[in-house]
Amino acid sequence: MFYQHPDFIDHFITLIKKCNTTILDIYKNDFDVLLKDDQSPLTCADEKSNEIIVSYLKELNISLQEKTQETFTIISEESKKELYEERKECTYSWLVDPIDGTKEFIKKNGQFTVNIGLAKNGIPVFGIVSIPVSGDIFIGIEGIGSIKYDITGKKTELYVPQEKDMNKKNIIVVASSSHCNKETQDFIDSLNEPKLTNIGSSIKLLAISENKADVYPRYAPTSEWDTCAAHAVVKYAGGNVLDAYTKEELRYNKENLLNPYFIVY
Repeated sequence: MFYQHPDFIDHFITLIKKCNTTILDIYKNDFDVLLKDDQSPLTCADEKSNEIIVSYLKELNISLQEKTQETFTIISEESKKELYEERKECTYSWLVDPIDGTKEFIKKNGQFTVNIGLAKNGIPVFGIVSIPVSGDIFIGIEGIGSIKYDITGKKTELYVPQEKDMNKKNIIVVASSSHCNKETQDFIDSLNEPKLTNIGSSIKLLAISENKADVYPRYAPTSEWDTCAAHAVVKYAGGNVLDAYTKEELRYNKENLLNPYFIVY
């Protein structure tokens, strides 16, 4: 498939590094913070990163549609969304969060990411996530697996053990720095003397893919662009991103772009 081709992957690494550089140039200086209609914060770093990514994807889609005869749509947090009636028949959907963890970006704690995911008929098949401050880049690809590149270019294959006893003591739980509510606490309390780590953004899913944590419960609202890319990284490392109640895998390009509550194992 086209998303498994080395040139395709290399171009996305170059793209996300460009976003990292743009974002960090703003991060290191003072910047204004605006509030969107839903009262979530927005900075010029979100907007510039979004412009870089969406511009690239629009050109790429033209090329891919000609080669594959398939249809593509782009769903980005910071762009106008196509109506469901216009995008529901698309085979492929790009899910873009130009900065996941804008609150963490504003706090300047480094816990924010750039996320570009690709879903085929609702299932993630490719995802790339960067942590601009560390320079780490994570990629998950159907049929290939999941890989981490550090800032030096060192490559590490990611693998999540298939069998973990969730009843054992000292399970490592990763949870949101900003959204640890009663439902999340109830889940944590149901475990056997767990160890809790609070982290912002999609770094929580990446922690599962790196075996730095055993489980990530998310009983708070998220949108499809928050999870698709890191979902691919977890999935192709051997992990699961499942609806907290139905235990079915999260799907993308739904009519309602909110995710159900989910658990990452």
